[in-house]
Amino acid sequence: MRTENCLVELGTEELPPKALKSLGEAFATQFEAALTQADLQFDSVNWFAAPRRLAVYVSGLAEGQADKVVEKRGPAVSAAFDADGNPTKAAQGWARGNGIDVADAERMVTDKGEWLLHKANVPGQPVAALLESLINQAVSKLPIPKPMRWGNYNTQFIRPVHTLCVLYGSEVVNVSVLGLASGRTVQGHRFHGEARFDLDHADNYAAALEKQYVLADFEARKDKVRQQLEDAAKALSLTPDYNEDLLEEIASLVEWPVVLQAGFDEAFLQVPKEALIYTMKDDQKYVPLLDSDGSLSNTFLFVTNIESRDPSQIISGNEKVIRPRLADAEFFFNSDKKETLESRLESLETVLFQKQLGTLKEKSERISALAGFIAAQINANDTQASRAGLLAKTDLMSNMVMEFPDVQGVMGKYYALNDGEDEAVAVALYEQYMPRFAGDSLPSSGVSAAVALADKLDTLVGIFGIGQLPKGDKDPFALRRAAIGVLRIITELSLPLDLDVLVAKAVDVYGDKLTNTDTQLQVVDFVLGRFTALLQDQDVAIDVIQAVAARRPTKPADYLARVNAVAQFKTLDEAEALAAANKRVANILAKQNVDLAGDVTIDASLLAEDAEKALFNALESVQGEVNAALPSQDYARILTALATLRNVIDTFFDNVMVMAEDDAVKRNRLALLLLLRQLFLTTADISMLAKS
Repeated sequence: MRTENCLVELGTEELPPKALKSLGEAFATQFEAALTQADLQFDSVNWFAAPRRLAVYVSGLAEGQADKVVEKRGPAVSAAFDADGNPTKAAQGWARGNGIDVADAERMVTDKGEWLLHKANVPGQPVAALLESLINQAVSKLPIPKPMRWGNYNTQFIRPVHTLCVLYGSEVVNVSVLGLASGRTVQGHRFHGEARFDLDHADNYAAALEKQYVLADFEARKDKVRQQLEDAAKALSLTPDYNEDLLEEIASLVEWPVVLQAGFDEAFLQVPKEALIYTMKDDQKYVPLLDSDGSLSNTFLFVTNIESRDPSQIISGNEKVIRPRLADAEFFFNSDKKETLESRLESLETVLFQKQLGTLKEKSERISALAGFIAAQINANDTQASRAGLLAKTDLMSNMVMEFPDVQGVMGKYYALNDGEDEAVAVALYEQYMPRFAGDSLPSSGVSAAVALADKLDTLVGIFGIGQLPKGDKDPFALRRAAIGVLRIITELSLPLDLDVLVAKAVDVYGDKLTNTDTQLQVVDFVLGRFTALLQDQDVAIDVIQAVAARRPTKPADYLARVNAVAQFKTLDEAEALAAANKRVANILAKQNVDLAGDVTIDASLLAEDAEKALFNALESVQGEVNAALPSQDYARILTALATLRNVIDTFFDNVMVMAEDDAVKRNRLALLLLLRQLFLTTADISMLAKS
């Protein structure tokens, strides 16, 4: 069957830059799914996306569906004929619907009986007859939260669509999409290229557009922006400050990227660099430049969509645009410094944290109390932690943060230093929100860690305390992120903190504001539950996590130590046999209603069999090793010691009847198994480990 490459392009007005990549990817994904569902053969589907176009390119698309045989089962033979062997109405109706006589039907025999069968030859449809439906199907499933209408069209899309190009090789496929009839017309660059031109072949799409000053390939355009930024910065011996999100947004704003450099007055560098960087990157999509020590340069880079003969005009225009923004930041910074952070405390009373939980001032007071408590637990300066907690939210009332919300915390640090606060307090104001996202840095000191933990725990306890638990994907207070932040701070900084103790203190600090009597239990379980996702991201096996979770250790650092030890234990040759033995022991004890937390008393005089004596002696020896390793939480040492029990456990089960007729002997053997079970449970429930 003949194959050709196929192109579908929607020529639009400027698409939203933050949505461009996702739209391009979704178009390809949905179109590929539609082709697959239609049983059309193809090699691959690629996507193109630029500010004024979305396109998919299908390689090796078959010219039509393959013919196929469809089996259509009719009524059972017993119901298809009457007592005289004549076709029933059911059989006649089925045959008529398939365009055959009952006598022409085949028979299908199954284990449930015999049925009438018709094998229909269904000819495949040509791709030209299918494309309209497939394109519309793909377009209708694009992620467009707010579609719009335009002109006299009744159709809706994210932006007005002006051209529709659908080519199968060099042939135009006549379809209608979004009220437009297809053709071979494509839009060139808005300023450099032809307004519209005809494309001769699907294969020439990218090359023809490049001649019209359009780089349609999103990734190629993004790479060109990156390379130009790096080259321009290198020529200045500076480093460009951008991330993938900014790079993708810039690439979504231009069709023909040209990087230029501009500058601003050095006097603006007296303003904290974070505020300047924020307004350059977030408001203007400029790329700041940093020198070798991380200081901001007054030179910056920007990307234009025009290859100008006189770039100085574009540079001058962008310098004029950035100046008032930087002047605003300078004004806000200088005016904010006239008031101390402490003097802003009272203004926090005018801002609600949450209606039932009070104002930001009340939250600050709670953070202060909790931060001081946590600092004392980790041998940090509790006075500094309390002070930082009290001032934590005061920069929210500054002009700078009100204008540039993303610099909250950052400005708190600068204003605290300006006020003469201790440096540890100032740094804690900056680091209170850490970690802000996956992979973000953690607080750098005990004081900062105490404040960051206090802030997150106060939010968790408060929201749970009024019964507003996150449900499904709804988490308006970002409680999941807060919980993961708590876990990361405690585990990665190896802090000896107990969630039960911390949450209990946070509940106590809230006083009578909380209405949920199960707050402490629910918050601790919620935070521990986040450990599963956190550890799975680190490729820890789910059965290892479940084995530890079954013991519900509430000290995160201790929890992680157990996980690491169990993961190591699982690699031992003895692990699978010991897991099975633990499961067997657990089942025996459960059936006999033995309390796992009960005291163990073993009467050595009742040990009659050599195998049970050997197990008893081995358990006594290992118990000493376990007791020595527990204070230092050396769970690897504990499990390594327990691994030596494999042979004596196997021998015990091969030669000893636990459920002896003599009740005293039976209880003694159950006690022996209880001791074995308790020793393993000091680390995790090994019985939950899956077979390798």
